[in-house]
Amino acid sequence: MKNKKFVALVLVPAFIHLSIFVILPIIGGFGISLFEYNPLNDVNPFVGLDNFTRLLSDKVFMKALTNTLFFVFVTVILNIVISLALAKFISMMKSNKTRSLFRVIFFLPCVAPLSAAAVVWGKSIFPTSSGLANMVLNGLGINSINWLGDPNVLMWSMILFTLWADIGYNIILFTAGMDGIPEEFYEASKIDGAGEWKRFKDITLPLLGRTFIFVTIMTLISHFQMFAQFSIMVLKNGPQNSGLVLTSYIYKVAFEMKDMGYASAIAMVLFLIIMIVTLIQQRVTKVDWEY
Repeated sequence: MKNKKFVALVLVPAFIHLSIFVILPIIGGFGISLFEYNPLNDVNPFVGLDNFTRLLSDKVFMKALTNTLFFVFVTVILNIVISLALAKFISMMKSNKTRSLFRVIFFLPCVAPLSAAAVVWGKSIFPTSSGLANMVLNGLGINSINWLGDPNVLMWSMILFTLWADIGYNIILFTAGMDGIPEEFYEASKIDGAGEWKRFKDITLPLLGRTFIFVTIMTLISHFQMFAQFSIMVLKNGPQNSGLVLTSYIYKVAFEMKDMGYASAIAMVLFLIIMIVTLIQQRVTKVDWEY
């Protein structure tokens, strides 16, 4: 690794890939946001930052932004808490075969394409009259819920589906992190009389620091970009735009309204939100210790 030419040669392909598929699209998207761009028009005038100032008075954009922040905030917290608890439950099992079985069970939804899973949930689980969810509720003596038609319930339905579809990935990461913690730490804590919760709080969580940071950042980024379930299960953005998120609004403005300059401005705002949240998360959860 002291050979700088070798290091440069190894990094060049990655840098080229990053430049073509990440850096250039970001620059191109910002450039388009400065124009009143419609691919069907011969003339696309330069408007400067007008598309960004237009966002401030766009009530639909504000609704999509609010829905997105609520969806990401609730889903990420529930995802991490539930996946961490299930990972701890799996790691407590003594049999390797049993642990592997539970990992496979929880990871299976992650294998299915998100769009296909959204179709199944939208057609067979969430329908009000014939859906499996309401059949179970009715069997328990609870009235049916309009999962996809009630503006107060719609976003929670999307959160429920997203947790089911995405939680298995984080369970695998957390269990892998827990399996990498030396058993000597737990044995020493048992000798000192530490209980299960104290061992989890004082040993497992601190030593999962880097895994926790990675899981949180990747979950935040992926949830900000969620699109398939909203485009498939939510009909016309839901009542009162209760199911409209930024990704759906970008698609609507760009491909239905053909206002790609304004859509690029919305996309740049989404990019900035993800970047700022990621930087804050890295700063807040910074780990100072070394393995």
